[in-house]
Amino acid sequence: MKKNAIVSFPKNKEINAEINLTGSKSESNRALVTSALSKGLVKVDNLSDADDTVVLNNILTQLVNRDDQLQHIDVGHAGTAMRFLTAYLSTIDGQFLLTGSKRMKERPIKLLAAALTSLGAVIKYDSIEGYPPLLITGPLIQSTRNIKIRGDISSQYLSALLIIAPTLPMGLSLEIEGPLTSKPYVDMTLKMLEETGIKHVWLDNTITIAPQKHTESVLTVEPDWSAASYWYSIASLADLATITLPNLKETSLQGDSRIHEIMLPLGVKTIRKGNGFQLTKTLENSQQQEVLNLKDCPDLAQTIIVAAAAKGLNLAFTGLETLKIKETDRIKALQNELAKIGVALLEANEVYTLACENLNFPARVSFKTYDDHRMAMAFAPLSLLIAEVEIEDLHVVEKSYPDFWLDLQKAGFTVKEI
Repeated sequence: MKKNAIVSFPKNKEINAEINLTGSKSESNRALVTSALSKGLVKVDNLSDADDTVVLNNILTQLVNRDDQLQHIDVGHAGTAMRFLTAYLSTIDGQFLLTGSKRMKERPIKLLAAALTSLGAVIKYDSIEGYPPLLITGPLIQSTRNIKIRGDISSQYLSALLIIAPTLPMGLSLEIEGPLTSKPYVDMTLKMLEETGIKHVWLDNTITIAPQKHTESVLTVEPDWSAASYWYSIASLADLATITLPNLKETSLQGDSRIHEIMLPLGVKTIRKGNGFQLTKTLENSQQQEVLNLKDCPDLAQTIIVAAAAKGLNLAFTGLETLKIKETDRIKALQNELAKIGVALLEANEVYTLACENLNFPARVSFKTYDDHRMAMAFAPLSLLIAEVEIEDLHVVEKSYPDFWLDLQKAGFTVKEI
């Protein structure tokens, strides 16, 4: 039976804390598959302890000792693992049934599977066409190096293909059709490959990677900027805040590092402190831009939208197209839960606008999470404004930030299981 969390903040909304964040899930998952493809030449340091990374690491470890029988691989809720393994398993010898949770079986994968099939992979659908489970028989016999794939559905499709590219006999020439969503994640993939000796050419909308060997190297994973974003929300909603986040890089591979500039108008200043950053509460800037484009960092959307709503800011957002095919339909989930504090999130022509005229804070609110870790962590900071916040399924945060509740307690929050 799922347990919920009751979150409150007993002090006078003043926070002074140092929080050591888990390693980036996005970097960790790319590093793990790259290491597996390098056959041990690439080592990984500061691996994330997020559930998604643990699941992927365990699967890759077990594959080393596989036999000739059909291998059943269950990624659970781990979406990145599903995309990356679809590509990886296509390149290695064996037969695999790749599946996941009920929600995972509702998340499309046809574009990636079709791209791999055009390269020569053997992938069949075990149930509904275009969705997991997948029957994969490897290794693929490459028939071409040239493929096309839409860039506006999921950057993880592109990253999955780019990670396997140097190990393909012909390499890969990947043409991105249309606009590219979450470009920083593609940049992250290419920069991490560069750290392992893999060269690429990106000309116009085509990325080319020749067949080549990884060099002996170490990929050191940076702390997770997505996890940092919840502390920006907390600083924004507190009366006074000084929050130190060690070991974050000044020049980050993670697109979510944009949070430091996005949250400045919402009252959070970021300064360099030692080997990390310090967040302090400042006055809000009334010149906040009217429309905020989150196309390059959609994983920040829930955090930013909830914080802005709680501050009564009628902001508008674009670049949220991918949110409907995440762990849940994040747009609908936000609309449902924001309504509990009197805020509407209105949609018109892919522009989403907050309507905060009826904003109110009841003494107690229970928020659903929809099996989505980011819903839990986006709404928990509202306990600075609401006497008692109940978050459904406290364990859902383990997908990306297992120590979230412990870190809240370090910062002065009270967290009780019920």
